[in-house]
Amino acid sequence: MCQRLISPLVPRTCAGSFPGRRDTIRDARVFLAAFLGSSVVTDDAVLLASELCANAIAYSASGQPGGTFTLRARLTGDGHLHAEVEDLGSPWNGNLAAARSPHGLYLLRQLSADCGARPGFRGWVTWFTITVPAACP
Repeated sequence: MCQRLISPLVPRTCAGSFPGRRDTIRDARVFLAAFLGSSVVTDDAVLLASELCANAIAYSASGQPGGTFTLRARLTGDGHLHAEVEDLGSPWNGNLAAARSPHGLYLLRQLSADCGARPGFRGWVTWFTITVPAACP
């Protein structure tokens, strides 16, 4: 029988809000890495979340004085990580398909199992899903 390469694989969630300044992207990375621990998906997840946090600061009202962004993650019991960043809004249309190499949203599309954007309560919610691989003897 195969076992997932994360332990324990129990459903759990985390959420954190951060000031919309470039120096807090590191805090968001540390926050997500601590949530995931030594999972094989930690590096990719932290990279992708970092890109979404940076975009929130650079291209939305989150980067204005007093702005914030929120990072949420959910580890499902069936082997998936869903993570998302919610910003404070921008005129962006949410079209991830327009992203081209070498831009970060292109990387998001390449490294995630699925990704997208949707209007949120405060602004845009940009999300991704990564599958936690199973290890077989």
